[in-house]
This record gives sequence, C-alpha cells and structure tokens, in this order.
Amino acid sequence: MCGVTDLRAYLSSLDSETLAGLLHDQAERDPELRRSLELRAGTPEPAAEHSKIGPVLDTVQRLLDSGTRADVAPLARRTVERISRDEGDGTELRRALGLYARACAARPPDPVELADWLAGVAFDGRAEIDLAEFAGPLGETGLAQLRSHVDRARPDPAKRPVAERLHEQLVEISGDVDGLVAILSKQLPRMEASLRIVRVLRAAGRTSEAITYAARALKQDPAATELADDVLSLRRAEFDREPTLEHADALIEALVAADRQDEAAELLAVHRGHVEELIGGRTAEHYREAARALRRLRTLYRTVGRPADFAPYLAELVGQHKRKVRLLTEIRNARIALPTD
Repeated sequence: MCGVTDLRAYLSSLDSETLAGLLHDQAERDPELRRSLELRAGTPEPAAEHSKIGPVLDTVQRLLDSGTRADVAPLARRTVERISRDEGDGTELRRALGLYARACAARPPDPVELADWLAGVAFDGRAEIDLAEFAGPLGETGLAQLRSHVDRARPDPAKRPVAERLHEQLVEISGDVDGLVAILSKQLPRMEASLRIVRVLRAAGRTSEAITYAARALKQDPAATELADDVLSLRRAEFDREPTLEHADALIEALVAADRQDEAAELLAVHRGHVEELIGGRTAEHYREAARALRRLRTLYRTVGRPADFAPYLAELVGQHKRKVRLLTEIRNARIALPTD
C-alpha cells in the first residue's frame, strides 16, 4: 500500500508535459490503456492509424496555450516524426510542425541540431517546411547551418527542387527584398509569382514598384481578381499618404476597373478643389490652367459614369465667378460650352 501511495505522490509531482509523454509512450505499448484514455478524452474508437495522433496534438496545443514552463518540444517533435514515418494525414502533419515550431520558440533547442533536423525532414521528402515558423529558434547560427545544407544540395538534380524552395525562404527571412524579387521574377509569368512580388515590394514600402509589377501582370491577365484587388489597395494607400491629383487619378482608374464607380465619383472632389485653387490665383495663367483642369474634370465625369453631372457643376461654378471675364474667356477657349441663362 505504501508503494502505491509513493507512486501516486511521484506521479503528482510530475509536470503535465512529462506525465503526458509517459502516458503517451505507455499507451503505444498497451492498446487497452490507449482505448481507455481515448474514451476518457471523448475520442471515438479510431477507425484508422492516423486517428491516434489527434489527442496527442490536442495535448501539446493545450500545454502551449497554457504557457507551460515544461519543454514540450520533444513530444511535439516525436509526433511530427511519427506522422511522417507512418505517412499520416497532411493536415495533421502541418499542425504538428506548427506546434513544434511554437514549442521551439518557447524553449529554443540547439540551433545547429534543429537546422540539421529540418534539413533532414525536408530533403527526405517527409514534409514541406515553413522556415519562417522556425526563424526565431534557428537564429543566425541555425540559418547559416541550413544555408550550408542548401548549398550542398543544389547541385544534386534530385534534391534541387527542395533546395530551391528552402533557398527562397532563406532569402525572404534575411530581408533581402531585391534577392527575393529576383528569384520570383524567374517564375513569371505565373500569377502566384506576380502576387508575391507585389506583396513583397508593398511590405518593403516600395509602393511604386509594386504597382508597376501589378499593372504589368494585369495586362497579361485582366481577369486576375486578386491582383486587381492588390492594385486597388495600393492605389488607395498611395492616395491616403499623398492625396495629389496624380494619385487621385490613379485611384479613380483602379476603382472604375473594379466596377466601383460611386467611390470613384467621390474622388472628383479633389479635382474640383484644384479648379477652385487655380481660380483663386486671379492671374491670366491661373485662369488658363483652371480651364484645362475643367476639361480634364469633364473627362473624369464621363469615366466614372456621371457625364450628366458635369453641366450642373459647371453652371454653379460659372455663377459664382461670372464677373471674372478672363476666366470665362479661357473656359470658352478650352472648348467647354458655357451654360446659357
């Protein structure tokens, strides 16, 4: 009886991760214990081998979510290896890798050993690794070790596809925007590559270059909705940062292309304000520029599908400035018909 009491006291002293690991390993050897634990967890009788993994992943996630001080990484890593060894469910493998990355971030392992393990998993074809998830635990030392694996593998035709994927990820993690764009440019005209280039440049604050790439890709595939959305978002950010006439025109064009004419029409206020500023200059040159701006504005009213709205606007403008004879003359010279009384 004393031995049972001592064992219970010992088990009670263990942290939850260690206890979970012990139970998991024993359940692998004892089918009756495994079924009992699964029933306690509310898990239905497994119909296939991969269904055994779910409760383990749930346990790892609960431990990580609770902020446990225990090192959960060994259990998470064993689970990854088991799924990949048994050719388990791809969704479970991705989940397990994500949990292992979280566990490594909480308790970083030796970076060189981690890099060697990740390279082994990737080059053996057991899983596609998202290096961004492991960048923190790897640190510069681990990333350098991974680069050495990639450099050695790239000449091997069998390993080259994986090596190129890892190389691309390493360049992205390093923050080398130009290097990443150069890699992705070799994958053009694939739409996925265009999207990534646009988003990489945007994230780097290089909005003009992002728009250039996006516009070029849209010419090749005007039906690329996701890319069109990116262009619109970029144009709006550009205008919000600097609400110039040029940026307003570009945003109007993007909105019209997205069939959002009502929003585009709201931006005509920028041009109307510009006309008022020019008229306020009160010189012959200002009046001439105002007339040119009115011609441009008339075109924009047509662009946004509101051509009939230009005449009432012009009538109101002329009514406010009817004593400025030189202005009216410049408007006529610009071939804009003045409203009649």
